[in-house]
Amino acid sequence: MSESEIRKGLAGVVADVTAISKVNPETNSLLYRGYPVQELAATQPFEAVAYLLWHGELPTAAQLAEFRTTERRHRALTPEVKAAVDALPLDSHPMDEVRTAVSVIGAFETAGTGSVLDAVGTPEQNLQRSLQLFAVLPAVVSYGQRRRRGQELIESRDDLDYAANFLWLTFGEEPHQAVVDAFNRSMILYAEHSFNASTFTARVITSTLSDLYSAVVGAIGALKGPLHGGANEAVMHIFDEIGSADRVEEWLDAALAEKRKIMGFGHRVYKRGDSRVPTMKAALDTLVEHYDRPDVAELYEKLETEFVERKGIYPNLDYPSGPAYNLIGYDTLTFTPLFIAARIVGWTAHILEQQASNALIRPLSAYNGVDERHIEQYEPDTAAIEVQERPEEAAG
Repeated sequence: MSESEIRKGLAGVVADVTAISKVNPETNSLLYRGYPVQELAATQPFEAVAYLLWHGELPTAAQLAEFRTTERRHRALTPEVKAAVDALPLDSHPMDEVRTAVSVIGAFETAGTGSVLDAVGTPEQNLQRSLQLFAVLPAVVSYGQRRRRGQELIESRDDLDYAANFLWLTFGEEPHQAVVDAFNRSMILYAEHSFNASTFTARVITSTLSDLYSAVVGAIGALKGPLHGGANEAVMHIFDEIGSADRVEEWLDAALAEKRKIMGFGHRVYKRGDSRVPTMKAALDTLVEHYDRPDVAELYEKLETEFVERKGIYPNLDYPSGPAYNLIGYDTLTFTPLFIAARIVGWTAHILEQQASNALIRPLSAYNGVDERHIEQYEPDTAAIEVQERPEEAAG
């Protein structure tokens, strides 16, 4: 690629190196620190995968036990964070609730640090901050759904692991193991995906020597955009529009004639289908059986078959996860906050990696505006002071 070549959306541009994840083109598998994500989702609790992404290796039994003990100490919403969420209108988008909560958490955590540079923190401090956000986000997301339903905050249970406690916080009843397993798999599958838009946003912010919380808030803002994080919500809206499998062909005829974008299909990275889909589809199948909802499976299969036959474009992870979260009982507006609760692990892993080998991310642009022009009545100051060039870091 020449210096003058422009790649819209940075398509095909390699911005940096990472040891956190990659898509192996030979197997079409997403790898977390070298492990195929489908193997992790089938065998590991989400806490172990979080440990892997932050530390580079799966934990031993002792390390996992210590990790879980620490995580359970940081699950509760503080009064200040709860008050900040309660101050928002009930019809605020849940993404705004989570963004606000993280900002408030960061403000209290970095208070008294003196300068913005001091707030950046050491690697050890930022690893601890990452774990604390991982631990508290289930309470933030769950309380958001509950308060919109007119329900009270529920306290965490220390006898439940991460996934089971997340569901407990949301619904106030101990979940069936089949539901816990499906939910755990979804969290693992959403946890990380290399230099996607929100992760790259977090790395750009980190590269300026801003703090971890600012980077996460920026990532949440990027994820809020429907071209990145809202696709599983859109899938559920499509299912609601169609209603039943016998209406798929009629609906798809109209949607394609109107040139509508059918969310839940296609991915910039995967050319032979999203490698995460079979694992999430298997989780959806267990939920369909558990809740006795064959109608959901019929609609899913019919729409996938028709769309692939007509367009040759395969489902991405959002296609099975949308109906899975719906069956579990999550409101459609809560789907993308669930994405945050999972992706906080990947975001913070990238923040830590960026901090460890930092360079300010500052690409060039190609100007296509008007040529230089001048104000007709302008008279230059003959005593003008020579302008000194500033370093790039200061000049923006």
